[in-house]
Amino acid sequence: MIDSIIILNNYGNVRLSRFYTTKDCALQQKILKETFKLISGRGDNMCNFIEGSHTDICEEGKKIVYRNYATLFFVFFIDSGESELGILDIIQMFVEVLDSCYQDVCELDLVFNFDKINYILDEIVQGGLIVETRKSAVIESVKKMKLKRQ
Repeated sequence: MIDSIIILNNYGNVRLSRFYTTKDCALQQKILKETFKLISGRGDNMCNFIEGSHTDICEEGKKIVYRNYATLFFVFFIDSGESELGILDIIQMFVEVLDSCYQDVCELDLVFNFDKINYILDEIVQGGLIVETRKSAVIESVKKMKLKRQ
């Protein structure tokens, strides 16, 4: 199960955070702050997986899977039931969908189109479970959403 999803910029500013398990506000803020410190300090040649037992912000048996695209870090906190490589594929697919919707997505697209980004994420993950893995299905759903709004 996916515990949480966070998108951060290169300065540690949170652009999206989604917690699928109950955590109090203080713990959420600690996770957001410490995640950036942990991930930004890692070199480009290091693995994109971090075991939870090696951090203060992740419980035993949990893992952090992240990917850096330009100025954004896409971070997923997962339990042992999820595949790290599968989550990297989901991150890649999420970014590809965003790219198709925004022609080379950038940080400002996330800031000014917050509702659409959340809609796209909801098409992929709901309640901490992955519900769609096909990029074409998510893009089709986004196009239908646009038509309904017009």
